[in-house]
Amino acid sequence: MYRTRAMKSKQRGLTMFGFLFVAVVLVMVAMLAMKLVPAYIEYFSVKKILATMGQESDLKSKSNADIRSDFARRANVGYVTVVKPEDIAIDRHGAVPVISTDYTFRTKLVGNVSLVVDFSASSDPNAAPVEVE
Repeated sequence: MYRTRAMKSKQRGLTMFGFLFVAVVLVMVAMLAMKLVPAYIEYFSVKKILATMGQESDLKSKSNADIRSDFARRANVGYVTVVKPEDIAIDRHGAVPVISTDYTFRTKLVGNVSLVVDFSASSDPNAAPVEVE
């Protein structure tokens, strides 16, 4: 008779510590995403507002106050709360005024740990950032 040797199979799967480690990492990634996604959504809204304003034909004739009030109106509709009209810079050295802003988004993660993200948006994608007036 042939004797078959019992094959030892290796166990596969997660141990309890492995599962807890993976769960903690996933929770941290989810927390980070919940904090960052709204900031990026608002950044893309600001970018869209500035790009739309930069394409207007009557932008040359508007005063700085008119541009700021136009931005405030659009920002209110787009639920932009981080960038205020006073935070935008208007550069009139070229043929068309360039509207830009640099701002920092800061949010608390846990305890005394904060997340800081710097954003820069402009009505001209080729323009260098301008100092805020």
